[in-house]
Amino acid sequence: MARLSKGPIGIFDSGFGGLSVFKEIEKILPAYDYVYLGDNARAPYGSRSFPTIYKYTWESVQFLFEEGCNLVIIACNTSSAKALRNIQQLNLKIVHPDKRVLGILRPTTEIIGEISISKAIGIMATEGTVTSNSYPIEIKKFFPEVQVFQQSCPMLVPLIEHLEYESEGAEYYIKRYVNELLEQSDAIDTILMACTHYPLIKDKIKEYLPDDIQLISQGQIVANSLRSYLDRHQNLNDASTKNGKRIFLTTGDVPVFKKQSRYFLGRDIEVEQVEIG
Repeated sequence: MARLSKGPIGIFDSGFGGLSVFKEIEKILPAYDYVYLGDNARAPYGSRSFPTIYKYTWESVQFLFEEGCNLVIIACNTSSAKALRNIQQLNLKIVHPDKRVLGILRPTTEIIGEISISKAIGIMATEGTVTSNSYPIEIKKFFPEVQVFQQSCPMLVPLIEHLEYESEGAEYYIKRYVNELLEQSDAIDTILMACTHYPLIKDKIKEYLPDDIQLISQGQIVANSLRSYLDRHQNLNDASTKNGKRIFLTTGDVPVFKKQSRYFLGRDIEVEQVEIG
């Protein structure tokens, strides 16, 4: 890889959910500079077509490249499942062979089979992630013995994005989706929240789970994976600036983004609105 100009690490999500991943990355790698981009104006991605998700994701990645990022983390399961491979195998090789884009699906599937004792794992995710079948396919590569049961939860991201996750409607859908997943198998002992929005409602999901079922979020898994990646790719590590700087960008409404970020990060942040596409 050629010598790179130094810049921040980019983190992209279709909305607010990626902040749950950023929070864990920031804990483990606090010295690095980060640019977080939420494409809130076009969220949610979960029910959109493959070409649309791919288009939106690639536009957002290119935006972060223009902001000086050499490494971009796609902190969105839908984009990781339906757009990342094409970006890695097609776009980067032609347009940006010196830059890298990583997702959150691979780090999770590499270890999720070690967490389950019964080898029966439930997946709660968006419609786009479930229909891509990416999690069962990738988990089977690492853990052929593991059974994977998926539950599409199309109403959860819109409820979270619109600050309605404490409403009676949210309670109804959380209970419904959990019950529909558990009805698929009595052997499920581990459930993966395969959407970065869901940690915000983790406690509510737990209310409808038996005590012996583990509920797993991805933030710490991805953060540990990123640290390992930077250790193994010194060129990218050296090209990542380390001044402790944070920049938060959204394509949506700034006041709403700032309000939501408090729930994910536990602090107030400065946010700038940008246009993409």
